[in-house]
Amino acid sequence: MPSTLTESTDPYCLRSGEAAELLRGHPWRRFVALGDSVVEGMCEPTPGYPDVQWVDRIAAELTGVRPGLAYRNLGRRGLRAHQVRASQLAPALAFAPDLALVVCGGNDAFHPAYDADAVDEELTAMISALRGAGADVITVGMFDVSHSPAVPEHVRAGLGQRMRRLSAHTAGLAERLNTVHVHLTDHPLTADPTLYSTDGRHGSARSDAIAAAETLRRLSTHLNPPR
Repeated sequence: MPSTLTESTDPYCLRSGEAAELLRGHPWRRFVALGDSVVEGMCEPTPGYPDVQWVDRIAAELTGVRPGLAYRNLGRRGLRAHQVRASQLAPALAFAPDLALVVCGGNDAFHPAYDADAVDEELTAMISALRGAGADVITVGMFDVSHSPAVPEHVRAGLGQRMRRLSAHTAGLAERLNTVHVHLTDHPLTADPTLYSTDGRHGSARSDAIAAAETLRRLSTHLNPPR
């Protein structure tokens, strides 16, 4: 990445005024986010990019179009999918959202014993409950963190396989349960080292800016489906 590149010049980030145009007239008034550290926000600072994590970015842009939007972020680091469901689904439903974001399973996939079907069950339960309560639900296939330079070489291949399996399973659930799905796993920059933090588990401020842009663009497609 050139040292002069910033969010305002990054071709994969939002242009000035783009978010307002993408979200023009959006109907959402109550936005809740459930998940692990990806949702809580663990991005590593990147020169030229504001240190604002991606779910907060989404909430800010939604609020910019509809002032007064209520937002609650329930994300907590280190949780596996069953822990997210156990600790966050009830308060999320009590918040009465009309828009929810659910991202988890990454901590499960970091382990060689990753049980994809068990994670699917947890995601299905959360998505179904939120959809049943009347909320639109955003799901995400995250960037493949196995490309991070901080991931040890001997675990890279296995981790990549598991992260891609999680992404594929989540995409399948999204289609079946009719979510607004954001697929980042095959983004053109998924193997770019600038997207990842030095801890080998999380993203950089650049990745959060790109993820926010892709999420808003996907929400716009949901609001204005192609004819």
